[in-house]
Amino acid sequence: MQNNIFSGLFVGQNFVTLKEVDSTNNFLKDLVSNSKPLIEGTVIMAEKQYAGRGQHQNGWHAEPGKNLTFSLLLKPNFLSVTNQFDLVRAVSLGVYDALEPLLGDLLKIKWPNDIYYADYKLGGMLVENLIQGNQIKNAIIGIGLNVNQESFPADLPNALSIKQILHEDYDLKALLSEICRHIEAYYLNLKAGKISFVRKTYLSRLYWLNENKSFKTHNAVFSGLITDVKDSGKLVIRNNNGEENEFSLKEIEFLNK
Repeated sequence: MQNNIFSGLFVGQNFVTLKEVDSTNNFLKDLVSNSKPLIEGTVIMAEKQYAGRGQHQNGWHAEPGKNLTFSLLLKPNFLSVTNQFDLVRAVSLGVYDALEPLLGDLLKIKWPNDIYYADYKLGGMLVENLIQGNQIKNAIIGIGLNVNQESFPADLPNALSIKQILHEDYDLKALLSEICRHIEAYYLNLKAGKISFVRKTYLSRLYWLNENKSFKTHNAVFSGLITDVKDSGKLVIRNNNGEENEFSLKEIEFLNK
């Protein structure tokens, strides 16, 4: 259905809200595979998501009606599979830019795609690409953001909401509209070939960039500095011996607690 809360060209122009669903990503994937072609920019938002997922099947807890849990359909067939991390960059930056006017300099993107305020997690995203040949046919992008929730389970020790920072309730659909507008802008930059701009901007907003911090890999703890993110999305860390190593997701743990 058409909805006028969105100000962008196409993201959110087809907007569906659900009372309850297992996962908005699952719902959107089913729509893409089982129905007539779905228009790019379709947004599915759920009031309650009872099986939300993060990266690598990690669970995502969200109190119903208090937070943003939504999924977005993009069709980045202009991106090759080898450059698929650029979509992660664009989406992360879109969320960042929507929140930065509210939250300021303590807002960061924790590699690869979590949104942090100081050392606390505000949200994250899960990008699931449907590949055809060497191109991305469809991208299902799930985003969870803690907005008006005031307490979190003990097993989420570093979760934080916007309300806990600013002590105000925020209109979920207004925030959703801003996020979608900024994601669309970065996505259109990618489509226009401004990939280096997106990559440089993402790097400049990275959590722990050029800071000497502790990490864990293969049961070993070491200190080092995040210096770069490769085109492929691998994280580059320089250890205290001056050696630079590249890490994929799940190969490295941030020891920020």
